[in-house]
Amino acid sequence: MKYKIDVARIRENSIVLNGWVIGSSPEAKAEFLVQDENQKNVEFKYVPVRRDDVSQNYFKTVYEKDFGFDIRIPYVRDDNEDRFLVIRCDGKTSRVKLNTEIIEKHNSSAHKKHAKLKSMMNKETLHSAIEFWKENGLKAFLLKSSHKLQGIDSDYDYPEWYQLTKTTDEELEAQKSVEFDYMPKLSVVIPAYKTPERYLAAMLDSLRAQTYKHWEVCVADGSPRGESAERVLKRYAMKDERIRYVVLGENKGIAGNTNAAIDMAKGDFIVLADHDDTLAPDALFECVKAINRDPEIDVVYTDEDKLDIDGGELFEPHFKPDFNPDLLTSVNYICHLFVVNRELLDEVGGFLEEFDGAQDYDFIFRCTEKARKIYHVPKALYHWRCHQNSTSSNPESKLYAFEAGARAIQAHYERMGIRALSVEKGVDYGIYHTKFEITGNPLVSVIIPNKDHTADLDVCMRSLIEKGTYKNLEFIIVENNSVEPETFQYYERIQKEFDFIHVVKWEREFNYSAINNFGVTAASGEYLLFLNNDTELINPESIEELLGFCQRDDVGIVGARLLYSDDTIQHAGVVVGFGGIAGHTFIGLHRAESSYFNRAMCAQDYSAVTAACMMSRKSLFEKAGGFTEELAVAFNDIDYCMKIRSLGKLVVYAPYALFYHYESKSRGLEDTPEKVERFNREIKLFADRWPDILKDGDPYYNPNLTLRKSNFALRDLRKEKIGEPYRLEV
Repeated sequence: MKYKIDVARIRENSIVLNGWVIGSSPEAKAEFLVQDENQKNVEFKYVPVRRDDVSQNYFKTVYEKDFGFDIRIPYVRDDNEDRFLVIRCDGKTSRVKLNTEIIEKHNSSAHKKHAKLKSMMNKETLHSAIEFWKENGLKAFLLKSSHKLQGIDSDYDYPEWYQLTKTTDEELEAQKSVEFDYMPKLSVVIPAYKTPERYLAAMLDSLRAQTYKHWEVCVADGSPRGESAERVLKRYAMKDERIRYVVLGENKGIAGNTNAAIDMAKGDFIVLADHDDTLAPDALFECVKAINRDPEIDVVYTDEDKLDIDGGELFEPHFKPDFNPDLLTSVNYICHLFVVNRELLDEVGGFLEEFDGAQDYDFIFRCTEKARKIYHVPKALYHWRCHQNSTSSNPESKLYAFEAGARAIQAHYERMGIRALSVEKGVDYGIYHTKFEITGNPLVSVIIPNKDHTADLDVCMRSLIEKGTYKNLEFIIVENNSVEPETFQYYERIQKEFDFIHVVKWEREFNYSAINNFGVTAASGEYLLFLNNDTELINPESIEELLGFCQRDDVGIVGARLLYSDDTIQHAGVVVGFGGIAGHTFIGLHRAESSYFNRAMCAQDYSAVTAACMMSRKSLFEKAGGFTEELAVAFNDIDYCMKIRSLGKLVVYAPYALFYHYESKSRGLEDTPEKVERFNREIKLFADRWPDILKDGDPYYNPNLTLRKSNFALRDLRKEKIGEPYRLEV
């Protein structure tokens, strides 16, 4: 027998326990008993809970059995009497002692860290670790283990962080008296189906606790006859006339049930919510506050976190970027809370049954395509109820939803006139990888500055020529003051071997911007690929991956995922503000490790990417004035990205365009007073050119996340306030 208590807490004169039990086989059945100090039986409530994650982890497949439990034991905290949970399974018995002191210790930060460490030591985790080791090697295994241990010792548990940052009671009270210029009526639409009464009651309670009062809730219950939540709905409707409901008497599917709720709505904006989740008390207030910022805002979405089954603890916050259309085609990152103008909803239509399983994904696409403006509220205002350990549930059971999501993405591309060859599974179900159709066979000019280091240069070019599948390339080597005679012999030899390799000479001082601008003057291609000489192609289709995005009219720059030689990430996009000016995301994470909500493996828009491997249309490069030559060494690529964005074009990170980057072999470090002075001067120049994004924050990042690390960790509240720029001392 194995068991684990995931959650133990005292709530409303009850001990609440959530966890799981298994025997040596899936057929083994667990029995529970609760006793007092004198071994007398105590009445308790037991609800079986399906735990696909446990089934998958221990039995390598999913059985439709309830391995989980939700147990409630009557208990008065002040009495501090002992209770014992007796668990029997497979002929074995365990007694778990429970009292106030034990439960408080269970919920302490130290205990949670110990529990996480202990969970890493079990047989199943060990088996997974060995498999990872075999597949990725010892270095990757040690790196992942290091990151796991660092995560255990992170600055904050999210519940602690949330308590320190949530809206105070005084602020909530003040919100109740606020009169906005525009006080729209919000219709919260909820499709219900076999909803546990206490979960639906929790959702309705969270709505009644809203500080913004001009709302209604419309519930359409599609449960089978005799299984509806009409009893609880009727009770709440009698208490609050803003709560309305209809019992459909049949299940019309998620789309049909939601449409039935929408049909009831009389509000100016529609708010989508699930039947068993909850809203923060200021959720609707913050949405209306956003709508009042600009009358053209048609769509509002917020950050979210997860709520355990008991409803007592929050975990796994998802702090999102501002509207990011390419991330949306990689994953439905918007999800909850989603608010849409009723006029826009009427224009695009309601939920479509053919996308059931991903009906909200399709609906979000159609709304965001037509919205005049989209606003993101960077606060976790929606609490999504689920198991803390449910993320590893059987992926095959998600297949229908994944396929519906792929069709929703394809439909979006068709409406937008984007030609996609396929939408495939990414790193997991629900994460997508789009392959775009290449229009024509355009010439790509690969521009590579070089000073000596011909061995590196040869590896770089031959990897594209011999391994790469895209062949219409020309190479412009910008010779930059090489001193070794062998370098010039190599140039002569390589140009004879390949007639599409051209060497042009830059005979002035080193200036990265000027060198690349000079290289562009010799380029004949419609597209430019700026590439460092210390890179090497990994994915043969990398040029197609870059070109597929770059051919879109709305895209101005595309960057690649770059790895160090040890297969850890060197570049996966750039956040402006990291470290004061700008920095790469997820540096040092192994390519096989999971990143924050899989962001390292999602195509998405960023404010910038590195020019170590950057593709751009030549006509746009010329329109933007190329690289800024006053930025001779630092931040010239970030500055170029900012210039392209100011022209209304997107900067895209394409994770499947994959190269090694052996990092700055051609140029020395900033190791002299003159170089340090120049570096500091260029920092100031960049800050003067783009002050708004440094002050207001990168729209493709989130103000709740730290600027001190590259791993999207929560802000360290002892060193940086939420939304506060990084204080850079030059």
